[in-house]
Amino acid sequence: MSKPLIRLTDISKSYKLGAVHVRALNDVDIDIDRGEFLALAGPSGSGKTTLLNLIGCIDKPTTGRVVLDGVDVTAVPLHRLAATRRDTLGFIFQTFNLIPVLTAYENVEYPLLLQGLGRRERDARVRRWLDHVGIGAQAKQRPDQLSGGQRQRVAIARAMVVEPKLVLADEPTANLDSETAGRILELLGKLNAETQTTFVFATHDPAVMSRAARCVRLRDGQLAAEETRALVA
Repeated sequence: MSKPLIRLTDISKSYKLGAVHVRALNDVDIDIDRGEFLALAGPSGSGKTTLLNLIGCIDKPTTGRVVLDGVDVTAVPLHRLAATRRDTLGFIFQTFNLIPVLTAYENVEYPLLLQGLGRRERDARVRRWLDHVGIGAQAKQRPDQLSGGQRQRVAIARAMVVEPKLVLADEPTANLDSETAGRILELLGKLNAETQTTFVFATHDPAVMSRAARCVRLRDGQLAAEETRALVA
């Protein structure tokens, strides 16, 4: 049996906000296998975004271990994890996080520039992914010239262009109407099936939960329930 892509063991995370001590996560254990399409679900304050940040090497747990693709990233200083985030992970955000002065093409190209890829390889990858997510005709447009759904498609292409092992999506449908959100979720499910890239969502959107093959529910920083279902075609 292959090892999970992600293993979280006895994860706790605490913050000090002034005189107040906040415990965002409390003794969380999760294994996430390669190729999963998984939702971390729960209301605001449940700890799902904190957990996503730990998986994404953006933050460190107060206690516990995060093992990503066989590497205990809790043992590595945060400043040395930039290459892991750049080469192994893709990120999709509810606010899209596109660079406003760059075109769709340039936004997707940007992470490849950070990787140092040559111009010909960059161009081939960018055009392939813009076309794959259905936004090739808008390659020269800036984010302010695109609809919300189109901007999220650019963000998806940017996440996938580095050929990541894992894509982390924080409330990816929050700023989209229900019809557009449905099309975006359908696209993400298709990419998961085609590439076997692991997708992990932090969400409180029932539509995202219904699309996930596994839904891990959090409440008050602890695992509350887990559901497994067949993926929606």
